[in-house]
Amino acid sequence: MPEQEFNTVFSKRLRFYLAKFEMTQIELAKKLGVGTTSVYNWCNGIKTPRMDKFDAMCDLFHCNRSDLIEEKPLGALTSRDERDIEKILDQTREQLISQEGLMFDGKPASPEAVESILSAMQIGMELAKKKNKEKYTPKKYKKG
Repeated sequence: MPEQEFNTVFSKRLRFYLAKFEMTQIELAKKLGVGTTSVYNWCNGIKTPRMDKFDAMCDLFHCNRSDLIEEKPLGALTSRDERDIEKILDQTREQLISQEGLMFDGKPASPEAVESILSAMQIGMELAKKKNKEKYTPKKYKKG
């Protein structure tokens, strides 16, 4: 990806996360220990931060590097979202398998039935996360 295109995508994603966390450029500058001019330059695609500041932003916004540098449709699931969903599904799988007398469709639950339940849960959780991202994304970042 050419540098200018990278800067543009990064600046869009940074502005998205600032809005999502209701944080000003000044607040971000203070949290990162940089000047407001640096943050202004990042938000306007003029420059990109050093890697240590980049990583600090990822910690601050609870995201991965790829979430800050890849153009994604707003409302798309991040790798963190996918990990969170997988963690919940793993915990639920363990609970379902360890239960005595678990019934599914009037019969004792087979491993296939448990996987069927988990698949339905996964679809529901992904849809709910996407809907919430769309609902709570600031209007200025929505397409259309």
